[in-house]
Amino acid sequence: MSQQQAQQSRVPPAAASPAVPSSGLIGFLRHQVKHRPSLIPLFLIMGTAVAGAGLYLMRLALFCPEVRWDKKNNPEPWNNLDPTHRYKVGAFSVVNQW
Repeated sequence: MSQQQAQQSRVPPAAASPAVPSSGLIGFLRHQVKHRPSLIPLFLIMGTAVAGAGLYLMRLALFCPEVRWDKKNNPEPWNNLDPTHRYKVGAFSVVNQW
C-alpha cells in the first residue's frame, strides 16, 4: 500500500467531507449562498412566495366571513342569516348578448 493510500484510510469520513455548519436551516442557507452566489435570486423568489402564501392564508383565516373562531357564542352563524341574504360564491360577470 502506498503512503498516500495509507493517509487517506486514516482520515475519518466525517472529516474528509467539506464542513457544513450544523446550525440548522439558516446555517445551511448561508453556506450555500457563500459557495454558490447564483442561488441568491432563487432564495429571494422562493422566500417571497412562501411569505406571500403565509400572509394570504392569515388574511383568509382572520378576515374571511366564512371562518369562525368563536364556537361558544355562535356555533352556527349561518343560521342567523335571513333568507334574502345573497351568498357570494364567485365573482362572475355574465353579459347577455342576445
